[in-house]
Amino acid sequence: MLIADDHSLVRRGLRQILADAFPTAEFGEASTVPETLASLRSQPWDLLVLDINMPGRSGLDVLKEMKSANIKTPTLVISVHSEDQYALRALKAGAAGYLSKDSAPEQFLLAVERILGGRTFISPALAEKLADEMRGRRQAKSALERLSDREMEVLRLIGSGRTVKEIAGLLSLSVKTVSTYRVRLLAKLRMRTNAELMRFAIEERLVD
Repeated sequence: MLIADDHSLVRRGLRQILADAFPTAEFGEASTVPETLASLRSQPWDLLVLDINMPGRSGLDVLKEMKSANIKTPTLVISVHSEDQYALRALKAGAAGYLSKDSAPEQFLLAVERILGGRTFISPALAEKLADEMRGRRQAKSALERLSDREMEVLRLIGSGRTVKEIAGLLSLSVKTVSTYRVRLLAKLRMRTNAELMRFAIEERLVD
């Protein structure tokens, strides 16, 4: 089982929970997106436990890279963010489950067992949202839901105080492209300044 999270204490805690439940399992750890992708490419894993917030590129980028490289490792995404913010994005990107980091260890193990059994793990509330979406009954999307995955990532980095140049470097984009995303964010969120974007990102708990 591969555990990808940029906080060593979180990795250690998750590993201990999993080791107690699966004493014969082998474990690997990664703290960045490149480390995660390198581990996935170097050997097969039964499960990837993936933090959505990683330094620079996000867990969503890992899922997209996995799909492009045809890496089929079942993935449980964990996050400090609510389901409303990232769960649907993660599942659409290929995750087999989404769980909040404040969930009980028993809930975490339940999610892992279901995913290892070839099933998907979603909460009842998220299942209802997915059903509504399939029936075309969802109400007008929230401001966050209207943003693309890349716009969400740029917003998160703006919220963490990164400059346009720093964001461009982290996401391997041109400064002009990041500036375009910033303009789109201001328009979609009906804001005028970076300070407003930062405050919004913090209020929506997009920043750790």
